[in-house]
Amino acid sequence: MIKKMGKILAIDDNEDILFALKLLLKPYVELVVTTSDPNEIPKLMGKESFDVMLLDMNFTQDAISGQEGFYWLDKILEIDPGAVVLFITAYGDAEKAVKAIKAGATDFILKPWQNEKIIATISSALKLRESKHEVDNLKQKQKEYTEAIDKPFVDFIGESAKMRAVFTAIQKVAKTDANVLILGENGTGKELVARALYRNSARKDEIFLSIDLGSISESLFESELFGHEKGAFTDAKKEKPSRFEVAHNGTLFLDEIGNLSLPLQAKLLTAIERREITRVGSNKPTKVDVRLICATNNDVHQLVSAGQFRQDLLYRINTVEIHLPPLRERTEDIPILTKHFLAIYAKKYKKNLKGITADAQKKLQQYLWPGNVRELQHAIERAIIMCESDNLQSEDFFLTGSKERCADIDMETYNLDQIEKNVITKVLKQYNGNITQASTELGITRTSLYRRMEKYGL
Repeated sequence: MIKKMGKILAIDDNEDILFALKLLLKPYVELVVTTSDPNEIPKLMGKESFDVMLLDMNFTQDAISGQEGFYWLDKILEIDPGAVVLFITAYGDAEKAVKAIKAGATDFILKPWQNEKIIATISSALKLRESKHEVDNLKQKQKEYTEAIDKPFVDFIGESAKMRAVFTAIQKVAKTDANVLILGENGTGKELVARALYRNSARKDEIFLSIDLGSISESLFESELFGHEKGAFTDAKKEKPSRFEVAHNGTLFLDEIGNLSLPLQAKLLTAIERREITRVGSNKPTKVDVRLICATNNDVHQLVSAGQFRQDLLYRINTVEIHLPPLRERTEDIPILTKHFLAIYAKKYKKNLKGITADAQKKLQQYLWPGNVRELQHAIERAIIMCESDNLQSEDFFLTGSKERCADIDMETYNLDQIEKNVITKVLKQYNGNITQASTELGITRTSLYRRMEKYGL
């Protein structure tokens, strides 16, 4: 049994044509409405939402030029900008076809038609209408989501002087199209900064696309970032648009850009400079317009000095730099962050918690937080799950690398590099040199740990 789909409106001054269309399409579509009077179009569209409209190009007042058809096409698109309109005419030629498509029609059908061809054309038009609906729904959901969370810096909290400086920088640069480089350790909230820039920009109604460059293998980088044509390589069974194309007119966030190899940096630089990409397997460049935001937990300027990051690429991506301080440098923000996450997870896990004890808060204040805000968030979530009283207690927090576990670390110095070196030395010793376990404990990537080990000669 054929599954009927879609609603069709057919407008033609020939009643025989309308009868033939209704007879032909009735087995395939949910509803077929016909009219010989184009003046009925606004009223019919007010009563029903049609998926596809078959519109005669030439009515009795003007039998050849097609001007009436173009007039009613404009009226239809004025009522429903997403309407899918198929022109039908017995006087079709290539020039009229091109003009019809430019005017907003989806396709062009000549009378007399072949039944199989018109059914196939209408089927494609119905799929196009469905795709338009999906896109509109996604845009509406994104708009509603953005409006729902559109506070100045949602989930991005701080009252310290360093965080106020970050907020000020975001407010200044957000409304521009300047490329931004966000620098900070893992867990400091680099993507939150990127989203705050996006939500306060002129592109906030367009897409925000986030890509973790550290998770893309070198062999797949070009295909993932720049797309590919069908058959470009063995597994390319269908074409794939580039991430730049998907983010066209929107914002592209490239996270962990410091992990890119030099050859990949060169390819990215070319795309940024030319503002165009070429898919793998194609020679045709495609113009793209994106607002670029990048982030890294590496010292990118040090990488440039070491010849591991292209200086010309750095110039392209860091029109403005925003530095996110680690949590250990803004401990005055820990109480308000704690209160924020406590409210979220108490509600999530249906716990009637009043707050946190003074001892527990002191424990959080004294901890070094190598994983930064992300680690604090996870620690509070875990504590709430384990808590059996009205307030979070000190024993509810199991802080790996806490003061008690790091008693032999030299805390007399206030030199951050020395503190970091001591912490890394302690954790490496604790896990017998296992890089994976040590990096997990420290809340950083293996690559970042290797760089710090090299920096401190460990």
